[in-house]
Amino acid sequence: MGQHNAPATIETAQHIPFITHGSYPRRGGNLFSPLVDSGPAFRRICEAVEQAQHSVWITVTFIATDFQMPDGRGSIFDVLDRAVERGLDVRVMFWRPNPESSGYGQAFAGTRADFDLLAARGSRFLARWDRAPLAYCHHQKSWLIDAGRSSETAFVGGINPTFAVVEPGHTGEGQRHDIYAEITGPSATDVHHNFVQRWNEASERNVALGGWGHDSDERLPFPTDLSDARGNSVVQIQRNVHAGCYRDPHATPGGSAYHIVDGERSITDQYLLAINTACRSIYLENQALPVPEIAYALEDALKRGVHVVLLVPGEPEEYLALWRQRPERKPFFERLEALGRYEHFTVTGIAGQTQSGSRKYVYVHAKIMLVDDAWATIGSCNLHANSLFGHSEMNAAVWDRDVVRALRCQLLLEHLGQDTEHLDDQMAMQLYQRIAHENAARWKAGDVDWQGLACSLNPAMYGESQAR
Repeated sequence: MGQHNAPATIETAQHIPFITHGSYPRRGGNLFSPLVDSGPAFRRICEAVEQAQHSVWITVTFIATDFQMPDGRGSIFDVLDRAVERGLDVRVMFWRPNPESSGYGQAFAGTRADFDLLAARGSRFLARWDRAPLAYCHHQKSWLIDAGRSSETAFVGGINPTFAVVEPGHTGEGQRHDIYAEITGPSATDVHHNFVQRWNEASERNVALGGWGHDSDERLPFPTDLSDARGNSVVQIQRNVHAGCYRDPHATPGGSAYHIVDGERSITDQYLLAINTACRSIYLENQALPVPEIAYALEDALKRGVHVVLLVPGEPEEYLALWRQRPERKPFFERLEALGRYEHFTVTGIAGQTQSGSRKYVYVHAKIMLVDDAWATIGSCNLHANSLFGHSEMNAAVWDRDVVRALRCQLLLEHLGQDTEHLDDQMAMQLYQRIAHENAARWKAGDVDWQGLACSLNPAMYGESQAR
């Protein structure tokens, strides 16, 4: 581990500001590697677990006990149990739903049946359960390998171990598009700090069925030094945390004490900062439609001439169809419809070919934004009100033109079937718009033999089914 006063130099002339009031500072010296889709992401995570020398610590929200890791590695519990057998310190932070949040997804809530399952398996990893206030959830999805050691590696993203592993290409049915980021270097230490803060103050640690495999009074030490520099990326770990969840303001190495008891909204604030300073292009992939605060900022960007592409699920969430019927929700949809009136705005889905030769929408679960081919955020935070103003979330923001441009080219190659490496960011967004519109017209005409996966959607109808 390096000393906490020796991160790599950070350039100050970049036009996209960073958050100055969050738990974690912006740090240079990182190696930042996006991992697109669950097959590559979980394959790399499993490799890191198998290469770990000391520890594996994870935070999960939704989990299926029968979810299968890639290449015959078995369930997530199989992966963790094998790590314990090798002598590693393996810990899991599980979310425990409240009655108001119990319908969000498949959680490993720590019921008596869940404890019986762990006992029957003979699982010896350590676990704690953590509630969030009211109808909110602890939505962070992170993996931390070898915390505090020279081999420290963090994974931050939005992929849940719930649905079948997806390989790039999206040719099957029931597939999901999602992203993780692998981070080595000083910013991995901030993922370490987050885990310690949550572990030590997990809400259920002192109640029955609140922990597994250890004493409830056990505490982890906070990190004292930063991981050594590993690359050239400038990264900031950012969080949304509801007020009252945690109280210890202990500073991350090289950072300042943060009054976490009042909550944190550095992800939400960073989204707005990045949109408000965008000069050329904004590319968004998100499970949810932008809330009005984000939509107004996007419209201001469009007025400045910024090209915007928004990739969302082609088949909307059920709650959106219900909202379409409610007069009080009309302003929400009016904001999306307002964006659709700009010729350089596109809202789109992606649809892969099925074995029968038809097209079916791929569910977009990713939570990312790329701005001006210069800055990106990858993480767990959706653009809906719960994620932006209530859930616990974690994103990694990166200031690195080479990384962001390469990610843009990778995503557009997957979605458009064309290499955009020779195009600048605005030209790439224009190409995305053209191909998506052409594919929508072909699908409407019954022709499913079209280029790539992108298919434009009608902003005035989103929330209603647009399946063909």
